[in-house]
Amino acid sequence: MENKWKQQVELWLTGSYDEETKSQIRQLQKDNPQALEEAFYQTLEFGTGGLRGLMGVGTNRMNKYTVGTATQGFANYLNKSVEGEIRAVIAHDCRNNSRTFAEITANVMAANGIKVFLFEALRPTPELSFTIRRLKAHGGVVCTASHNPKEYNGYKAYWNDGGQLVPPHDKNVIDEVNKIVSIDEIKWHGGEKNITLLGKEADEAYLNAVEKLSINPDIIKKQHDLKIVYTSIHGTGITLVPEILKRFGFTNVNIVEEQATPDG
Repeated sequence: MENKWKQQVELWLTGSYDEETKSQIRQLQKDNPQALEEAFYQTLEFGTGGLRGLMGVGTNRMNKYTVGTATQGFANYLNKSVEGEIRAVIAHDCRNNSRTFAEITANVMAANGIKVFLFEALRPTPELSFTIRRLKAHGGVVCTASHNPKEYNGYKAYWNDGGQLVPPHDKNVIDEVNKIVSIDEIKWHGGEKNITLLGKEADEAYLNAVEKLSINPDIIKKQHDLKIVYTSIHGTGITLVPEILKRFGFTNVNIVEEQATPDG
């Protein structure tokens, strides 16, 4: 087992990995061999929900290479499963490196011939699910680590119903990801023309749909001055929640400004 992770380290130092990554590995070899072993002793598992783990270099960490591998596997499955034009929607939250991971995901998908719709900035996960269905996309990805600490990030894969992967798609995508043995199999670039950015138009479609979900608008009209305090706790909800409360007709909404700035 020890030789196996050391072999992986050597592969990363001699393979087609960027120099910054190789430099970080050498630094760990020098300063923290135990952390190096933890980063390479296993491969970060692509489970039914996707990926989640600490960020950093190594096979057991969230980084551009583990995200690229997961995306290539997902793209391979989409290309095998869907006939005609394939569509995917990509979103991300305010986690550290989420935008970078989302752009990597979009680039790899697009390089595999998939029509990609990438949100121009952070958006809540429910908007991703809604947009997958609205655009009749075949899949999607959101880069988020949910409740985990700031050192973590994640990668959640979705199917055409706007929900996370379920049988048989989850197992089939996992199988495709596990087939990839080298980052040289990943199509990193070449499909930029296949990427479309999503912005206010997508937000409007989502907000309009949410607004129609009110069961009894008359009650809100009668209680429009109900005092509401909202905090996004430095998260992504700040992008849409205040606006939807306003559209519902609430006029006494107080935002906790000290917690309103997304901070990773």
